[in-house]
Parts: sequence; structure tokens; C-alpha cells
Amino acid sequence: MEDLFALIGNALGEGIRLIVELLGGLFRHADDAVDGLFSGLSRSLGISTSWVSLALLIFGLWMLWRGFSALLQRAYLATLLWWLLAMMVLGWLIN
Repeated sequence: MEDLFALIGNALGEGIRLIVELLGGLFRHADDAVDGLFSGLSRSLGISTSWVSLALLIFGLWMLWRGFSALLQRAYLATLLWWLLAMMVLGWLIN
């Protein structure tokens, strides 16, 4: 009877180990894919791969989007201000 429970425990342990290794491999490959995306984006724009540079890039693109939405609302002065700020941030970031 003791051998039966040892066999069940061994099979359960092997199953849990398989699931953990599969999830670890999945997340490892997802990390490599995100790293490749960030490095390719940074390389093509000529910016560093730091998180601060990528955050500034997202912030500059957000300001461009705000300017575009202000243009759709026919707020021309707000459009010019948003686009000027976005160009200052993105021009400083992208060399």
C-alpha cells in the first residue's frame, strides 16, 4: 500500500515539475521576444535601450496623439501646442 502512495506522489511531483518547466520556458521566450522588440525599436530610432528612453518615447507619442485629437476637435491652438511639445521631446530623444 505504501508503494502505491509513493508512486502517486512521484507521478504528481513529475507532473508539477513538467508544468513549472513549461511555464518557465514560455516566460523565458516571451522575455526574449520583448527584449528583441525593444532593442530593434531603439536601434532603428537611434535611442538607448533604457526604460527612461522608452518611457519618453511613449510620452512623446502620447503628446502627438493629443495634438491629433485636438485637431479633430478644431482646437487649432491646442493642436499647435501639443505638437510643439511632442516635437521638443521626440527631437531631444531621437538623435
